[in-house]
Amino acid sequence: MFDRLISLIGKEKLDIIKSKKIIVLGVGGVGGYVCESLVRSGIHNLTIVDFDTIEETNLNRQIIALHSTLGQKKVEVLKNRLLDINPDLNIEAISDRLTSNNIEDNLNSYDYVIDCLDDMDVKIALALYTLKFNIKTIVSTGTARKLHPELLKMTTLDKTSYDPLAKKMRNLLRGEKINKLIVLSSTESPIKTPNNLGSSLFVPASAGILIASYVINDIIS
Repeated sequence: MFDRLISLIGKEKLDIIKSKKIIVLGVGGVGGYVCESLVRSGIHNLTIVDFDTIEETNLNRQIIALHSTLGQKKVEVLKNRLLDINPDLNIEAISDRLTSNNIEDNLNSYDYVIDCLDDMDVKIALALYTLKFNIKTIVSTGTARKLHPELLKMTTLDKTSYDPLAKKMRNLLRGEKINKLIVLSSTESPIKTPNNLGSSLFVPASAGILIASYVINDIIS
């Protein structure tokens, strides 16, 4: 299945990709696309973590959301989907709610930690832990209330702008080495909506692909 990828990067680099261990925290709008992009790009060892189930409101943007999967656990649906793409995939699905107290239980010996969570307390605890132990981490910031994927970019937390979630993270992590924290952020000003839940497919899907691209290119660089 990787013949075309091998023709692009070579068998040696594909073997390096296959050797890496990655954990994705949160497999909704952004995380689902991260996982699928990684698996289609040769990642062999993957852990996915999410406590949630698929709801009707997920249908407009989440790759795992179908009418046939409503009510099912996100990690189980995604695991089955990814194994259908690559049956040889070594995947662990953890249906659990992460808290600031159990973060460390899920980060042992991973080469990359990808944060696609919504919970600010957990994002901060995760950032503090991974910065302390120099674990490669990529953080997805806010993708809601935005329509323009072309305004997404990979950067470091200290260089983000127009992103309320990133701004809050900067404030809460003041004094930490946030210039070492890689984030996927948007320079688009959030659209005013009746609530904070307005979202489309374009931005979270593109964010997931960009994060996966960053990881793969970092591995083979």
